Amino acid sequence: MSYGSHRVLDGLSIAVPAGSITALLGGNGAGKSTTLSLLLGFVRPNDGRVTVCGVDPGVEPDHARGRTAYLPENVALYDHLTAVENASYLLALSGNRPSRAAILDAFAAAGLQERAWDARLSGFSKGMRQKVAIAVAWLREVPVLLLDEPTSGLDPQATADFNALLHAIRVRNTAVLMVTHDLLSAVDVADRIGFLERGRIVEEVAATGTERFDIRALRARFGERARAA
Repeated sequence: MSYGSHRVLDGLSIAVPAGSITALLGGNGAGKSTTLSLLLGFVRPNDGRVTVCGVDPGVEPDHARGRTAYLPENVALYDHLTAVENASYLLALSGNRPSRAAILDAFAAAGLQERAWDARLSGFSKGMRQKVAIAVAWLREVPVLLLDEPTSGLDPQATADFNALLHAIRVRNTAVLMVTHDLLSAVDVADRIGFLERGRIVEEVAATGTERFDIRALRARFGERARAA
């Protein structure tokens, strides 16, 4: 994938199986956001092939997005609406009309406190907004979840709550791809971690055993790659 003469992705090969979480780490300009844009059908590749559940998002963007939930770094919600109203409206746009009880159950699963359910979002923190958005994604029950820096700006408890919900979403056989700078969060939730550099994955590590990842080794390698980038 190139923008003019600037090649952003160069031989990138990635597959995210159902029921797994893949974390894509890399420095600024490594190609993480462009990867998400390709999967969402916002741009089309110059060469190669992109599919989401067998659908080319560049050719059939509505079909592909109908099977995808996307959580950007800064969630766009309506400040003048309550959390319940936001969820009801956004789900209606995607053709879903869950009951109020189902929405409240999703909020509870996402860790959103009960006092916030009928409060307007104008007073919400970033972490609270993330919980509303992830509850909406949960209720849509789509097979693919794309996350862009999902824990950026969250405090440790909010990050832990978010990661716990990702584990529950994965159990539902969802394929989750998150791009992030947060190595610790990636280690906590991911089944595989890929290091993106100059538009291609230069190293990929899979979780193994009870310890899952060697955090010290990963921190050293990621730090070296970030400095090199």
